[in-house]
Amino acid sequence: MAWILLFIAGIFEIGWAVGLKYTEGLTKLYPSIFTIAAMLLSFYFLAAAVKTIPIGTGYAVWTGIGAVGTTILGILLFDEPKNIMRILCIFLIIIGIIGLKIFSTQVETV
Repeated sequence: MAWILLFIAGIFEIGWAVGLKYTEGLTKLYPSIFTIAAMLLSFYFLAAAVKTIPIGTGYAVWTGIGAVGTTILGILLFDEPKNIMRILCIFLIIIGIIGLKIFSTQVETV
């Protein structure tokens, strides 16, 4: 269950990172509300996940999901550069996330 919460946290991280692009420096009301709400939800789900997932692993996976998703959406939505090296780097992050999931042990809750 904690890994599902961490995945949800990562999705909300993508939401607020991409949302920042639409806020124009937090000057547009509705995009800013969406972005701040996504940020709060991202932290909420991350906090819930790291109750049982080691914090280092949880944080690395959370930022990895955010980095991969935000980069992909940047390419698709904002015409950011798409080249073989960027795609290779995305795959390396994904491999790292999978490795952390496989080789992490959950800690007991206090």
